[in-house]
Amino acid sequence: MKMKTIISRLLVNSLLLVFVGNLQAQITSDYDASVDFSQYKTYSFLGWQDDTDQLLSEFDKKRLQDSFKSEFKARNLTLLEKGGDMEVSLFIFVQNKTDVTAYTNYNTGLGYGSPGWGMSSGTSTTTYREYDYQVGTLVLDCYDTKEKKLIFQGVSQKTIQTNPSKREKTIPKAVAKLMKKYPVAAVKK
Repeated sequence: MKMKTIISRLLVNSLLLVFVGNLQAQITSDYDASVDFSQYKTYSFLGWQDDTDQLLSEFDKKRLQDSFKSEFKARNLTLLEKGGDMEVSLFIFVQNKTDVTAYTNYNTGLGYGSPGWGMSSGTSTTTYREYDYQVGTLVLDCYDTKEKKLIFQGVSQKTIQTNPSKREKTIPKAVAKLMKKYPVAAVKK
């Protein structure tokens, strides 16, 4: 196999790893280890941050809330309009980012000489590309209603799916992945 072919394949594979890695949600979480999370039987949503309407469509807000309702229900928590044992708030942040890729293709011509020395001609071309994308950060905060203190925080950061029809599948998956960090596991049926 030619060295040029090997280098090209390695470059393509490394680019695929970078792009696939960017599609994965980055999840972090923290919680108060002194809290017995099994004591919470009900929860209430505190609402969205003020500027959420500019960041999310009504469809995406509903998808997110429905996904969290499903995940809390799987942990035997009941939603109340107000006054739940635990209060849940959701925050969204969106960052605009630009990524750059460059690839140089070397083409060699005919040459003469013996191995290790000689003359040859060649050309190279570099393809440079910039593309813009958005990274969304979803923050889930859970508070103990009586003590008014933060007991769990989960953060999910992911490149935003630009195709709205695909969000119907990606949002519940991202929420489920975030909720795996919640101290009470989902009850399997």
